[in-house]
Amino acid sequence: MFERPCLCCGNASHPAKSQSRRGILASGIAATFAAIGLNCSSAQAAQSTTQTSLTPDQALALLKTGNAEYQHGTHYILAHGRQRRAELAKGQAPFAVLVGCSDSRVSPELLFGRGLGELFIVRNAGNTVDTTALGSIEYGVGVLGCPLVVVLGHEGCGAVAAAMQVVERDGTFPGVIGELVQPIVPAVLAARREDGKISLDDAVVANARRVARRLHTQSPVLQAAISQQRLKIVAARYDLDDGDVKWFEDV
Repeated sequence: MFERPCLCCGNASHPAKSQSRRGILASGIAATFAAIGLNCSSAQAAQSTTQTSLTPDQALALLKTGNAEYQHGTHYILAHGRQRRAELAKGQAPFAVLVGCSDSRVSPELLFGRGLGELFIVRNAGNTVDTTALGSIEYGVGVLGCPLVVVLGHEGCGAVAAAMQVVERDGTFPGVIGELVQPIVPAVLAARREDGKISLDDAVVANARRVARRLHTQSPVLQAAISQQRLKIVAARYDLDDGDVKWFEDV
């Protein structure tokens, strides 16, 4: 029996399931989401709420435009007052799943110029994806119909810096912080240069790209949407100083 890396930690410590069990798992998940989708669709129909009609490329273009306007101070936050709240009480139809860092300086709605109900956001220190985060992403795609998933890293990420301390100085941290940064270690190692040095920014980009790349292969729900050309998964890096988002679509 061979072993394959775990989605959340990258360690080859979890025995791979047989192909038949994988097929059963994929079928089970597909059936589950189909059932949830039917229930969700019925509720949405009764409440006059539909999923977004945007394509993956159109959704990405909206985020790029919003970020460009944010950089130049010309962005306009879409309606988020009483009327918008009343509309969203009937249901939600976000057009993108955003996997971001918990850093207080990186607020997705602000830096992309979006309003309430437009982004389905999953945030944790280091923008990593564990089982809970993956389930949330699958919900956003499989049930809510989001055509885009963005994994957003950012300049000066403290979680990535902590993972670098683990690699370079065998650093340790109190509580479960060490467990939190462990999934980032493989990306830090991948960012090591020939001279042995590691740039924090290189590690940030490597981490975002690695998470996005693994989402392509580790979820039957996301794979199905990709194969049907209903979903695009990209990585990105946010600059704290100028507000620019650099995109990595070839993850």
